Amino acid sequence: MSAPVPVPVPQQRTGSTVETQPAAETTGNPGTSGTTGSSGNSGGGDLTLLVIDDDPAGTFTAPELPEGAGTRVRIRTARNLTEAERLLTDDIDCILVDLALPGSGDSDDLAPLKHVLRLAPRHAVLALAAEGDVERAAGAVRVGAQDYLFRGELDGRLLSRAIRYAVERKRADIAQRQLTESRLRAQENARLERGLLPTPLLQGSDLTFAAHYRPGRSRALLGGDFYDTVRTPDGTVHVMIGDVCGHGPDEAALGVELRIAWRALTLAGLCGDRLLSTLQQVLEHERESEEIFATLCTVDITPDGRRAGLCLAGHPSPLITRNGRATQLLPYEEGGPALGLLPRARWPRRQVELGASWGLMLYTDGLIEGRAAPGATRRLGQEGMVEMINAQLAGGLTGDDLLQSAVAQARELNGGELTDDVAVLLLGREGT
Repeated sequence: MSAPVPVPVPQQRTGSTVETQPAAETTGNPGTSGTTGSSGNSGGGDLTLLVIDDDPAGTFTAPELPEGAGTRVRIRTARNLTEAERLLTDDIDCILVDLALPGSGDSDDLAPLKHVLRLAPRHAVLALAAEGDVERAAGAVRVGAQDYLFRGELDGRLLSRAIRYAVERKRADIAQRQLTESRLRAQENARLERGLLPTPLLQGSDLTFAAHYRPGRSRALLGGDFYDTVRTPDGTVHVMIGDVCGHGPDEAALGVELRIAWRALTLAGLCGDRLLSTLQQVLEHERESEEIFATLCTVDITPDGRRAGLCLAGHPSPLITRNGRATQLLPYEEGGPALGLLPRARWPRRQVELGASWGLMLYTDGLIEGRAAPGATRRLGQEGMVEMINAQLAGGLTGDDLLQSAVAQARELNGGELTDDVAVLLLGREGT
């Protein structure tokens, strides 16, 4: 092994694999510390080490590697923390902190190291300890250093390996922390979205209820489709389903706002045109642009379960089956425009006879806008959906099984995943 060369005097030996740079020769962009990570030249390139050592004679020695080792360690030196902060540029791979560096009147003998860790949270840091100072060196790792080295045991291979190990360990720590934070955010978002999905309020009603909800966004729990069901004190059951145009998180948030507003207005006694006019005002105040609109279908079922009032705001009409007969679409000729399209729109409320035994299915257009067959250009549409539901009813499917099967078959006919959000509700009453 060649004799050590003192720093900051550059080595003159031909072919040396360790280079040193005095602080005065260092160039860079001061003030970048703490904002960028190590350059991490882990692919076999040169390594740049910032040594913080207060010895004015520069007694830190840079051991050489044998000829042909293939890695050079460039060293920059700083005599104090202030100088180190100035020299801490983006191309620094690792920082070597002398644990004997004087503190700032702090009784903590690791205070300088802790200062460097705060100064460079995304850089790899090594601690340089006096020979045999094991406790202090181990304490350095406990507070955040990637590893420690003993001054008297340094050689070229050890230094190069320690720098690379520290850089990769820091990179792995950062990646693991980012992964953990990402998982926590995903869990929090999932809990939030799950909490925003409605809980039907049907206590005291003899109606059956089932719902199926599938957002179009990948890995999302909530989309722009929304629905709700409540029973008011007079025994009337109110059900609603809607769709905000678009598929992103902003549309999902607006859908939640409209659903909550609908529930509050319904419990306050509003229905029909008054309710939809008020919801349009909410939409106009909450939407990001005037191009955003929402379709809506509301149904209020009388306490005896035999009649209902229907309002359509640009939304597809529900399906109904009576006394076990084939399903058909409820009338939709007298519907009004989608919310947010016309400032002074009106939405007529149509009376519908349900009968003693019936099933009512409300859905969003995500169910009917897929293809009628794989590779076809024709859409499933409402007529195709009616045929599909009748076939499933003939097969004895009801409730949740019916909705699950309907969405699965629509996806199969489409030849792949449905691109839009899908919400489907099913209410029913068995006559006596």
